[in-house]
Amino acid sequence: MVKLKEITQYLESLAPLSSQEVYDNSGLIVGDRNQDVTNVLISLDCIEATVDEAIENGCELIIAHHPIVFKGLKSLTGRDYVERTVLKAIKNNVAIYAIHTNFDNYRFGVNDEIAERLNLKNRQVLAPKSGVLTKLTCFVPVDHTEAVRNALFGAGAGEIGNYSNCSFSLEGEGTFLPNSSAQPFVGKANQLSKERENRLEVLCSNHNLGAIVAAMKNAHPYEEVAYELYPIKNENNYEGSGLIGQLENEMEEATFLEFIKETFKCGVIRHTELKGKPVKNVAVCGGSGSFLIETAKRRGADVFITSDVKYHEFFDADKELVVADIGHFESEQYTSNRLERILIKKFTKFAVHLTKVNTNPIKYF
Repeated sequence: MVKLKEITQYLESLAPLSSQEVYDNSGLIVGDRNQDVTNVLISLDCIEATVDEAIENGCELIIAHHPIVFKGLKSLTGRDYVERTVLKAIKNNVAIYAIHTNFDNYRFGVNDEIAERLNLKNRQVLAPKSGVLTKLTCFVPVDHTEAVRNALFGAGAGEIGNYSNCSFSLEGEGTFLPNSSAQPFVGKANQLSKERENRLEVLCSNHNLGAIVAAMKNAHPYEEVAYELYPIKNENNYEGSGLIGQLENEMEEATFLEFIKETFKCGVIRHTELKGKPVKNVAVCGGSGSFLIETAKRRGADVFITSDVKYHEFFDADKELVVADIGHFESEQYTSNRLERILIKKFTKFAVHLTKVNTNPIKYF
Protein backbone atom coordinates (compact mmCIF):
# COMPACT_ATOMS: atom_id res chain seq x y z
CA MET A 1 0.00 0.00 0.00
CA VAL A 2 1.27 3.47 -0.91
CA LYS A 3 0.35 6.71 0.83
CA LEU A 4 -0.70 9.68 -1.28
CA LYS A 5 2.11 11.75 0.17
CA GLU A 6 4.72 9.25 -1.08
CA ILE A 7 3.51 9.80 -4.65
CA THR A 8 3.36 13.58 -4.41
CA GLN A 9 6.73 13.82 -2.67
CA TYR A 10 8.35 11.83 -5.47
CA LEU A 11 6.76 13.95 -8.21
CA GLU A 12 7.83 17.10 -6.38
CA SER A 13 11.40 15.80 -6.10
CA LEU A 14 11.45 15.90 -9.92
CA ALA A 15 9.31 18.99 -10.49
CA PRO A 16 9.38 21.07 -7.28
CA LEU A 17 6.33 23.16 -6.51
CA SER A 18 8.64 26.12 -6.04
CA SER A 19 9.46 25.99 -9.77
CA GLN A 20 5.87 26.68 -10.82
CA GLU A 21 4.95 30.10 -12.18
CA VAL A 22 3.50 32.66 -9.77
CA TYR A 23 0.00 32.44 -11.27
CA ASP A 24 -0.18 28.66 -10.99
CA ASN A 25 -1.82 26.34 -8.46
CA SER A 26 0.09 23.08 -8.75
CA GLY A 27 0.10 20.59 -5.90
CA LEU A 28 -2.52 18.70 -3.90
CA ILE A 29 -5.86 20.43 -4.48
CA VAL A 30 -8.20 17.89 -2.87
CA GLY A 31 -7.35 15.00 -0.61
CA ASP A 32 -5.69 13.65 2.53
CA ARG A 33 -1.92 13.21 2.24
CA ASN A 34 -2.11 10.10 4.45
CA GLN A 35 -4.74 8.46 2.25
CA ASP A 36 -3.91 5.00 0.88
CA VAL A 37 -3.70 4.75 -2.90
CA THR A 38 -4.24 1.57 -4.92
CA ASN A 39 -5.25 3.09 -8.27
CA VAL A 40 -4.25 6.34 -9.98
CA LEU A 41 -5.92 8.03 -12.94
CA ILE A 42 -3.81 10.36 -15.09
CA SER A 43 -5.40 13.06 -17.25
CA LEU A 44 -4.52 16.34 -18.90
CA ASP A 45 -7.55 18.01 -17.28
CA CYS A 46 -9.70 17.17 -14.28
CA ILE A 47 -13.38 17.77 -14.93
CA GLU A 48 -16.57 16.07 -13.74
CA ALA A 49 -16.27 13.30 -16.33
CA THR A 50 -12.72 12.62 -15.14
CA VAL A 51 -13.89 12.19 -11.55
CA ASP A 52 -16.66 9.86 -12.77
CA GLU A 53 -14.03 7.80 -14.56
CA ALA A 54 -11.89 7.66 -11.42
CA ILE A 55 -14.85 6.46 -9.36
CA GLU A 56 -15.68 3.79 -11.96
CA ASN A 57 -12.09 2.51 -11.94
CA GLY A 58 -11.69 2.59 -8.17
CA CYS A 59 -9.04 5.32 -8.33
CA GLU A 60 -8.35 7.21 -5.12
CA LEU A 61 -6.17 9.78 -6.90
CA ILE A 62 -6.35 11.82 -10.09
CA ILE A 63 -3.10 13.35 -11.32
CA ALA A 64 -3.89 16.10 -13.81
CA HIS A 65 -1.60 18.48 -15.65
CA HIS A 66 -3.99 21.43 -15.44
CA PRO A 67 -5.25 22.47 -11.98
CA ILE A 68 -9.03 22.42 -11.70
CA VAL A 69 -8.72 25.31 -9.23
CA PHE A 70 -6.71 28.31 -10.43
CA LYS A 71 -8.34 31.01 -8.32
CA GLY A 72 -9.45 30.80 -4.73
CA LEU A 73 -12.87 29.27 -4.12
CA LYS A 74 -15.08 31.34 -1.82
CA SER A 75 -17.90 28.83 -1.85
CA LEU A 76 -18.66 25.24 -2.85
CA THR A 77 -22.24 25.25 -4.06
CA GLY A 78 -21.87 23.51 -7.40
CA ARG A 79 -22.66 26.64 -9.39
CA ASP A 80 -20.03 25.93 -12.09
CA TYR A 81 -17.99 23.04 -13.42
CA VAL A 82 -15.06 23.81 -11.12
CA GLU A 83 -17.17 23.66 -7.95
CA ARG A 84 -19.08 20.60 -9.20
CA THR A 85 -15.83 18.76 -9.93
CA VAL A 86 -14.34 19.55 -6.52
CA LEU A 87 -17.56 18.63 -4.70
CA LYS A 88 -17.84 15.32 -6.51
CA ALA A 89 -14.21 14.47 -5.73
CA ILE A 90 -14.65 15.28 -2.03
CA LYS A 91 -17.92 13.33 -1.74
CA ASN A 92 -16.32 10.24 -3.30
CA ASN A 93 -12.96 10.50 -1.49
CA VAL A 94 -11.03 11.08 -4.73
CA ALA A 95 -7.89 13.17 -4.34
CA ILE A 96 -6.87 15.64 -7.06
CA TYR A 97 -3.26 16.56 -7.66
CA ALA A 98 -2.02 19.02 -10.32
CA ILE A 99 1.47 19.09 -11.80
CA HIS A 100 1.36 22.03 -14.17
CA THR A 101 4.01 24.70 -14.86
CA ASN A 102 6.47 22.97 -12.55
CA PHE A 103 6.25 20.03 -14.98
CA ASP A 104 6.54 22.46 -17.90
CA ASN A 105 9.78 23.79 -16.41
CA TYR A 106 11.13 20.30 -15.69
CA ARG A 107 13.74 19.35 -18.29
CA PHE A 108 12.27 15.85 -18.71
CA GLY A 109 8.63 16.85 -18.47
CA VAL A 110 6.02 18.17 -20.91
CA ASN A 111 8.33 19.50 -23.60
CA ASP A 112 10.65 16.53 -23.58
CA GLU A 113 7.66 14.33 -24.41
CA ILE A 114 6.83 16.58 -27.37
CA ALA A 115 10.45 16.53 -28.54
CA GLU A 116 10.59 12.76 -28.13
CA ARG A 117 7.59 12.29 -30.42
CA LEU A 118 9.22 14.58 -32.99
CA ASN A 119 12.47 12.56 -32.71
CA LEU A 120 14.48 15.67 -31.89
CA LYS A 121 18.15 15.18 -31.06
CA ASN A 122 20.55 17.26 -28.92
CA ARG A 123 17.72 18.70 -26.84
CA GLN A 124 18.29 21.77 -24.70
CA VAL A 125 16.03 23.96 -22.60
CA LEU A 126 14.92 26.82 -24.85
CA ALA A 127 14.77 29.52 -22.15
CA PRO A 128 16.75 28.37 -19.09
CA LYS A 129 15.91 30.00 -15.76
CA SER A 130 18.47 32.07 -13.91
CA GLY A 131 18.56 32.94 -10.23
CA VAL A 132 17.58 29.41 -9.19
CA LEU A 133 21.03 28.23 -8.08
CA THR A 134 23.14 28.88 -4.98
CA LYS A 135 26.76 28.07 -4.17
CA LEU A 136 27.21 26.70 -0.67
CA THR A 137 30.64 27.10 0.92
CA CYS A 138 31.45 25.55 4.28
CA PHE A 139 34.60 25.01 6.32
CA VAL A 140 35.18 21.48 7.62
CA PRO A 141 37.94 19.75 9.61
CA VAL A 142 40.05 17.78 7.16
CA ASP A 143 39.19 14.42 8.75
CA HIS A 144 35.45 15.09 8.47
CA THR A 145 35.37 16.45 4.94
CA GLU A 146 34.19 13.25 3.28
CA ALA A 147 31.35 12.74 5.75
CA VAL A 148 30.06 16.28 5.20
CA ARG A 149 30.60 16.07 1.44
CA ASN A 150 28.62 12.82 1.23
CA ALA A 151 25.82 14.31 3.34
CA LEU A 152 25.60 17.25 0.93
CA PHE A 153 25.48 14.92 -2.06
CA GLY A 154 22.84 12.79 -0.39
CA ALA A 155 20.63 15.85 0.05
CA GLY A 156 20.91 16.77 -3.64
CA ALA A 157 23.85 19.17 -3.75
CA GLY A 158 26.55 18.99 -6.40
CA GLU A 159 24.32 18.11 -9.36
CA ILE A 160 25.27 19.80 -12.63
CA GLY A 161 23.38 18.52 -15.65
CA ASN A 162 24.39 14.93 -16.34
CA TYR A 163 26.97 15.00 -13.54
CA SER A 164 26.47 14.40 -9.83
CA ASN A 165 28.72 14.52 -6.74
CA CYS A 166 30.40 17.70 -8.04
CA SER A 167 32.39 19.68 -5.46
CA PHE A 168 35.58 21.64 -4.90
CA SER A 169 37.78 21.71 -1.80
CA LEU A 170 40.88 23.61 -0.76
CA GLU A 171 42.85 23.05 2.44
CA GLY A 172 43.77 25.92 4.77
CA GLU A 173 43.94 26.97 8.38
CA GLY A 174 40.97 28.07 10.46
CA THR A 175 41.09 29.86 13.79
CA PHE A 176 38.52 30.26 16.53
CA LEU A 177 38.35 31.28 20.18
CA PRO A 178 35.60 29.52 22.18
CA ASN A 179 34.12 31.50 25.07
CA SER A 180 33.31 30.01 28.44
CA SER A 181 29.80 28.99 27.34
CA ALA A 182 30.99 27.09 24.25
CA GLN A 183 31.31 23.33 23.95
CA PRO A 184 33.92 23.06 21.18
CA PHE A 185 34.46 19.88 19.22
CA VAL A 186 38.20 20.58 19.39
CA GLY A 187 40.15 23.08 21.50
CA LYS A 188 39.38 24.55 24.89
CA ALA A 189 37.32 27.46 26.15
CA ASN A 190 39.12 30.79 26.21
CA GLN A 191 42.05 29.39 24.22
CA LEU A 192 42.75 30.25 20.58
CA SER A 193 42.59 27.17 18.35
CA LYS A 194 44.10 26.64 14.93
CA GLU A 195 42.77 23.76 12.83
CA ARG A 196 43.51 22.33 9.40
CA GLU A 197 40.23 22.72 7.51
CA ASN A 198 38.91 22.28 4.00
CA ARG A 199 36.92 24.97 2.23
CA LEU A 200 34.22 22.83 0.62
CA GLU A 201 32.04 24.22 -2.19
CA VAL A 202 28.99 22.73 -3.90
CA LEU A 203 26.30 24.01 -6.27
CA CYS A 204 22.71 23.72 -5.02
CA SER A 205 19.27 24.13 -6.49
CA ASN A 206 17.27 26.66 -4.53
CA HIS A 207 14.37 24.21 -4.50
CA ASN A 208 16.09 21.96 -1.95
CA LEU A 209 18.53 24.40 -0.38
CA GLY A 210 16.93 24.10 3.04
CA ALA A 211 17.34 20.32 3.09
CA ILE A 212 20.96 20.63 1.93
CA VAL A 213 21.88 23.10 4.67
CA ALA A 214 20.17 20.90 7.27
CA ALA A 215 22.12 17.84 6.05
CA MET A 216 25.38 19.78 6.23
CA LYS A 217 24.74 20.91 9.80
CA ASN A 218 23.72 17.42 10.86
CA ALA A 219 26.94 15.87 9.49
CA HIS A 220 29.28 18.65 10.60
CA PRO A 221 31.14 18.09 13.90
CA TYR A 222 31.35 21.74 14.94
CA GLU A 223 28.94 23.33 17.43
CA GLU A 224 28.78 26.41 15.19
CA VAL A 225 29.09 25.64 11.50
CA ALA A 226 30.82 28.27 9.39
CA TYR A 227 29.15 28.40 5.98
CA GLU A 228 28.21 30.90 3.28
CA LEU A 229 25.50 31.02 0.62
CA TYR A 230 26.18 32.82 -2.67
CA PRO A 231 23.32 33.50 -5.13
CA ILE A 232 24.36 32.34 -8.61
CA LYS A 233 23.19 34.27 -11.66
CA ASN A 234 24.16 31.49 -14.06
CA GLU A 235 21.34 29.94 -16.05
CA ASN A 236 20.25 26.47 -15.01
CA ASN A 237 20.24 24.58 -18.30
CA TYR A 238 18.03 21.87 -16.79
CA GLU A 239 15.16 24.11 -15.69
CA GLY A 240 13.14 26.49 -17.80
CA SER A 241 10.62 26.99 -20.58
CA GLY A 242 10.44 25.07 -23.85
CA LEU A 243 12.99 22.88 -25.59
CA ILE A 244 15.00 23.14 -28.78
CA GLY A 245 16.57 20.31 -30.75
CA GLN A 246 17.41 19.08 -34.22
CA LEU A 247 15.76 16.71 -36.63
CA GLU A 248 18.03 13.85 -37.61
CA ASN A 249 17.30 14.62 -41.25
CA GLU A 250 16.09 17.90 -42.69
CA MET A 251 12.49 18.04 -43.88
CA GLU A 252 10.65 20.34 -46.23
CA GLU A 253 8.35 22.71 -44.35
CA ALA A 254 5.08 21.36 -45.75
CA THR A 255 6.20 17.79 -45.09
CA PHE A 256 7.15 18.68 -41.54
CA LEU A 257 3.81 20.37 -40.89
CA GLU A 258 2.06 17.25 -42.14
CA PHE A 259 4.25 15.17 -39.81
CA ILE A 260 3.23 17.39 -36.89
CA LYS A 261 -0.44 17.13 -37.83
CA GLU A 262 -0.34 13.34 -37.92
CA THR A 263 1.76 12.98 -34.77
CA PHE A 264 -0.41 15.25 -32.62
CA LYS A 265 -3.73 14.49 -34.32
CA CYS A 266 -4.35 18.17 -35.03
CA GLY A 267 -7.69 19.32 -36.35
CA VAL A 268 -5.84 22.23 -37.89
CA ILE A 269 -2.45 23.95 -37.67
CA ARG A 270 -2.39 27.74 -37.70
CA HIS A 271 0.99 28.87 -38.92
CA THR A 272 2.92 31.83 -40.27
CA GLU A 273 4.19 32.19 -43.82
CA LEU A 274 6.53 29.38 -44.89
CA LYS A 275 10.11 30.45 -45.52
CA GLY A 276 10.82 28.01 -48.34
CA LYS A 277 13.78 26.52 -46.47
CA PRO A 278 14.41 23.04 -45.04
CA VAL A 279 13.53 22.46 -41.39
CA LYS A 280 16.37 21.33 -39.12
CA ASN A 281 16.19 23.21 -35.80
CA VAL A 282 12.87 22.88 -34.00
CA ALA A 283 11.72 24.62 -30.82
CA VAL A 284 8.69 23.46 -28.84
CA CYS A 285 6.62 24.69 -25.93
CA GLY A 286 3.54 22.81 -24.79
CA GLY A 287 0.54 24.98 -23.97
CA SER A 288 0.66 28.76 -24.32
CA GLY A 289 4.16 29.54 -25.55
CA SER A 290 3.96 32.72 -27.61
CA PHE A 291 6.16 34.48 -25.02
CA LEU A 292 9.03 32.37 -26.38
CA ILE A 293 8.83 33.43 -30.04
CA GLU A 294 11.70 35.91 -29.72
CA THR A 295 13.78 33.34 -27.84
CA ALA A 296 13.13 30.72 -30.50
CA LYS A 297 14.29 33.17 -33.16
CA ARG A 298 17.43 34.00 -31.20
CA ARG A 299 18.23 30.31 -30.72
CA GLY A 300 18.02 29.72 -34.48
CA ALA A 301 14.83 27.66 -34.66
CA ASP A 302 13.40 27.06 -38.13
CA VAL A 303 9.99 26.15 -36.68
CA PHE A 304 8.49 26.91 -33.28
CA ILE A 305 5.64 24.61 -32.21
CA THR A 306 3.28 25.85 -29.52
CA SER A 307 -0.35 26.95 -29.04
CA ASP A 308 -2.69 29.79 -28.06
CA VAL A 309 -0.89 32.30 -30.30
CA LYS A 310 -2.83 35.54 -30.72
CA TYR A 311 -3.31 37.28 -34.06
CA HIS A 312 -0.75 40.03 -33.49
CA GLU A 313 1.76 37.61 -32.01
CA PHE A 314 2.03 35.79 -35.33
CA PHE A 315 3.62 38.97 -36.72
CA ASP A 316 6.47 38.50 -34.22
CA ALA A 317 7.80 35.66 -36.36
CA ASP A 318 8.88 38.42 -38.77
CA LYS A 319 9.69 35.84 -41.47
CA GLU A 320 12.63 34.59 -39.38
CA LEU A 321 10.95 31.30 -38.47
CA VAL A 322 7.67 29.46 -38.88
CA VAL A 323 5.36 29.61 -35.87
CA ALA A 324 3.03 26.60 -35.79
CA ASP A 325 0.05 26.76 -33.42
CA ILE A 326 -1.16 23.16 -33.09
CA GLY A 327 -3.71 23.66 -30.30
CA HIS A 328 -3.37 23.61 -26.52
CA PHE A 329 -4.82 20.14 -25.94
CA GLU A 330 -2.96 18.74 -28.92
CA SER A 331 0.40 20.02 -27.72
CA GLU A 332 0.03 18.61 -24.20
CA GLN A 333 -2.06 15.50 -24.70
CA TYR A 334 0.92 13.14 -24.30
CA THR A 335 1.89 14.63 -20.94
CA SER A 336 -0.21 11.88 -19.38
CA ASN A 337 1.95 9.24 -21.08
CA ARG A 338 5.11 10.83 -19.68
CA LEU A 339 3.63 10.85 -16.15
CA GLU A 340 2.53 7.25 -16.53
CA ARG A 341 6.06 6.12 -17.39
CA ILE A 342 7.53 8.11 -14.52
CA LEU A 343 5.16 6.54 -11.99
CA ILE A 344 5.43 2.98 -13.29
CA LYS A 345 9.21 3.15 -13.16
CA LYS A 346 9.16 4.27 -9.52
CA PHE A 347 6.13 2.51 -8.01
CA THR A 348 4.81 -1.03 -8.39
CA LYS A 349 2.28 -1.11 -5.56
CA PHE A 350 -0.59 0.64 -7.34
CA ALA A 351 -2.18 0.54 -10.78
CA VAL A 352 -1.87 3.48 -13.18
CA HIS A 353 -4.73 4.25 -15.58
CA LEU A 354 -4.67 6.70 -18.48
CA THR A 355 -7.93 8.57 -18.92
CA LYS A 356 -10.19 7.61 -21.79
CA VAL A 357 -12.08 10.89 -21.54
CA ASN A 358 -11.25 13.45 -24.22
CA THR A 359 -11.24 16.69 -22.26
CA ASN A 360 -10.48 18.96 -25.21
CA PRO A 361 -13.16 21.70 -25.10
CA ILE A 362 -12.33 22.77 -28.69
CA LYS A 363 -13.98 21.04 -31.63
CA TYR A 364 -13.20 21.46 -35.32
CA PHE A 365 -15.87 21.70 -38.03
